Amino acid sequence: MKPLLFLIAVAWSLLLIGCTNTGGTIDIAGMVLDEYSKEGAPKRAVIIQGLIYADSGFKPIDDIGRFYTDSSGHFTYTLKKAKNAFWYNFAFVGDSAYSYATNMISLDELERNSKFLSFYLEKLTDFTIKIERSKKTAPYDTLFISWKTNDVDGRIYPHSVINYGVVPDIEFRWIGGYVKSVIETKTFANKNTIVHMDLFTKDGVKEMSDTIFCIRDVKNCFTFKY
Repeated sequence: MKPLLFLIAVAWSLLLIGCTNTGGTIDIAGMVLDEYSKEGAPKRAVIIQGLIYADSGFKPIDDIGRFYTDSSGHFTYTLKKAKNAFWYNFAFVGDSAYSYATNMISLDELERNSKFLSFYLEKLTDFTIKIERSKKTAPYDTLFISWKTNDVDGRIYPHSVINYGVVPDIEFRWIGGYVKSVIETKTFANKNTIVHMDLFTKDGVKEMSDTIFCIRDVKNCFTFKY
């Protein structure tokens, strides 16, 4: 249903060509909010791109605006319209507190709700994965670790790996030996994170997974021993 509604919205926006003025400026104002608490997200960097529909898809123009929310999550900004752009992409810069996010808005909607815009961001929380190999035989056993939240690969977020034993030959893959490592990273707060463990042995591949509900503002931890 959502793809159909999106296509209808695109078709409607195309009908606006010639009816909506893409020149000049538009004063916008609103808030960037925490998706869970509904409180303002302070000091968020926002980049605006104009989008042009071409070759059955949207193509961004160069960045045409940038602003920051204040200490309460509010913002005001004078946006210079991009020529022939009937859609705009608002990109929210990610960091250790909030995930990167984008929000596409039609020019018509921007003009109708210019002073009452609202955007919601997903907060990140601390997540630690502890790995320890207790088996002393089969020195070539190989372990590969990955994790996802909302089908988003968690390895894209800031992380560090502390190795008390053998160092992985490539990131997040350990081969045999004395394995004792800690992965410190971030994941989405108040959502399930699924950790995948793929263990390669002489008998084949053993695939395992576990689900951890990671609470915001808490040091969430998962331990895997093999």
